[in-house]
Amino acid sequence: MPPALEVAEVFRRHGETYRQTHAGHLGRVEHRVMGAIEACRTAVLGGHTERCADCGLIRIAYNSCRNRHCPKCQGLARAEWLAARQTELLPVPYFHVVFTLPAPVAEIAFQNKATVYALLFRTAAETLRTIAVDPRHLGAELGVVAVLHSWGQNLHHHPHVHCVVPGGGLSPDGTHWIACRPGFFLPVRVLSRLYRRLFLEGLQRVFEAGKLRFFGALAGLASSPVFAQQLAALRRIDWVVYAKRPFGGPEQVLAYLGRYTHRIAISNSRLIKLEDGRVSFRWRDYRHHDKVKVMTLAADEFIRRFLLHSLPDGFHRIRHYGFLANGHRAAKLALCRQLLATPPPAPPPPTDYREHYRQLTGLSLEICPCCGGAMVPLGPLPRLCRQSMPIGFDSS
Repeated sequence: MPPALEVAEVFRRHGETYRQTHAGHLGRVEHRVMGAIEACRTAVLGGHTERCADCGLIRIAYNSCRNRHCPKCQGLARAEWLAARQTELLPVPYFHVVFTLPAPVAEIAFQNKATVYALLFRTAAETLRTIAVDPRHLGAELGVVAVLHSWGQNLHHHPHVHCVVPGGGLSPDGTHWIACRPGFFLPVRVLSRLYRRLFLEGLQRVFEAGKLRFFGALAGLASSPVFAQQLAALRRIDWVVYAKRPFGGPEQVLAYLGRYTHRIAISNSRLIKLEDGRVSFRWRDYRHHDKVKVMTLAADEFIRRFLLHSLPDGFHRIRHYGFLANGHRAAKLALCRQLLATPPPAPPPPTDYREHYRQLTGLSLEICPCCGGAMVPLGPLPRLCRQSMPIGFDSS
């Protein structure tokens, strides 16, 4: 059976041509993403060798690039993140709310990723917390886990934030837990209108502060009157806020978070073939009853769409708000458990990457795949010299 197709293979075969063709438009982040994915789990990054103590099989294990855009490096990162979150779940229903940017704002976001994505995070969290603290709706302080996705199934730019929220919160005086109504969280239309107003107010502020840049077809928005006209048009359209059905319990929340938190634009499992310079992959058409279809793109276009979703250096795509905010999470969660009369969960036992791999795949790296004997480490393999690395690869 031929090996499964990977994004890395598309980059290795067609990445250099793409770099040359688009040299004037590729930034440092895009170059580094391409180089890291190409080098991942190859001799470029070095690794180590192992030998079976029984049959003598020699196995080479190359190092991972650990780039957050790499399809092969998210499993371990996801397992480690979920292990930390497992101790933070409460015995209450959880809700899933999605905040989406309209297409004209998504275009602005693409040219100003760090600024507009951060505004999207803040506005989504502020919208939820403002409506929740209102006694006409819930009257409680919420906790929010927010995850940024910037893609649709066809790899086009489609920024939106997924928010996972416990179904209730702390009373303003911190003396009791206030639960939401069964099966109902917060009114979507109210959320949508406040989200639109808060986001456009924030967009106006960052524009006035000179934090937005406009290029190409959007260059005209640098003019204050033109920008004001764009905002006025955006106030007249509906903004999509979508609330999904509540989860059944903490275990389902973990399963959901495992699917969403470390997802990238496209996984290797969706790729079908790379042939004659064209990439075919599966995608789900949500506008046609979630029908699974096959899309074929020229390799150049596939790489372009993949790189649309590169995040700026240091940008956090998972954020916590309310009583789950990093500064006071432990204390607020302890109070929540006290009010819910539930004991804190036992901390998970420490595990290394081999145990994480076993949990993720059901396979043990310590067992010989041929005879079942024990694999014994032999020693490290050095990285290739820099001159041998793919163009664009940054080992830092």
